[in-house]
Amino acid sequence: MKKLIVFDLDGTLAESKAVIDAEAATLLSDLLGVVKAAIISGGDFPQFEKQVLAHLAHNDRLDNLSILPTCGTKFYQYKTGWRKLYAENLTQAQKQKIAAALTTAVASAGFQAAKTWGELIEDRESQITYSALGQQAPLDEKKSWDPDFAKRKKIKALLDASLADFSVRLGGTTSIDVTLPGIDKAYGIRKLRDVLGIAIQDMIYVGDALFPGGNDSPVRDTEATCIQVANPNETKRVIETVIACLPRTS
Repeated sequence: MKKLIVFDLDGTLAESKAVIDAEAATLLSDLLGVVKAAIISGGDFPQFEKQVLAHLAHNDRLDNLSILPTCGTKFYQYKTGWRKLYAENLTQAQKQKIAAALTTAVASAGFQAAKTWGELIEDRESQITYSALGQQAPLDEKKSWDPDFAKRKKIKALLDASLADFSVRLGGTTSIDVTLPGIDKAYGIRKLRDVLGIAIQDMIYVGDALFPGGNDSPVRDTEATCIQVANPNETKRVIETVIACLPRTS
C-alpha cells in the first residue's frame, strides 16, 4: 500500500502561477484524510501559500501535508502553523555570480523579451530563478514563448559552461532554475524519505513533465511510482482514484 502521494504544483495541481480551484482544494483535503501527501515545486513558500495553502481548510489534516519549495532545498510541515524544518540557502556571493551569469547568457542567446511582466530574476534564497517574461506574465504568453524548450536549452547550454559549479534546470513554461549541484525533484523525493521515514517505493509521484527533459523527469530515476498527467483536471481524477482505493484514516 502506498504511504505518500507527491505532487508537482504548476501544471499539475494548478495552472502556472494560478490558484487551485474549489474542486481541487476539496479533493486534496479529502486525500489528506486518507494518506500523507507532499507538494514539490521550484517555487518558493509564498507561492505555495498563494496557490494552495490559502485555499485549504485549516484543520489537523494539514499534519499529513509536507511542502518542499525549491525542489526540496526547503521543507515545511504543519504543527498548528507552518514551520520550516530547514533551508539550504545559497551564499550572497553565489547569488551574485548566478544573477550575473543569467544576465550574460540571456543577452548572448538573444532571447530578451520585448515585453515583460514583473521581476525577471528572483532570489528564492536556496535557488535563483530566471523567468523570461517576468514572474507575473500571463499564462497564454508564457505557453507560446518557448513551447519546444529550444530557447531555454540554448540559454542553459551557456549557463552550464559559466556555472559549472551549480545545477541549471529548466523550470516551468518560461523559467530556468539555478541551485547548488544535485538539486532536482529526485533530490526532493529523497528528502521526503529521510524526513518522513517513508521508503521511496511507497511513494507515488504525480507530475505534468515526467517526459525526457521535463522538470519532473528526474523522479523516474528513483523507485517512486510515477503518474504523468496532462493538466490539473487529470490530477483530480488521480486523486479521486487514490481516495477510492485507500481506507479513510480520519
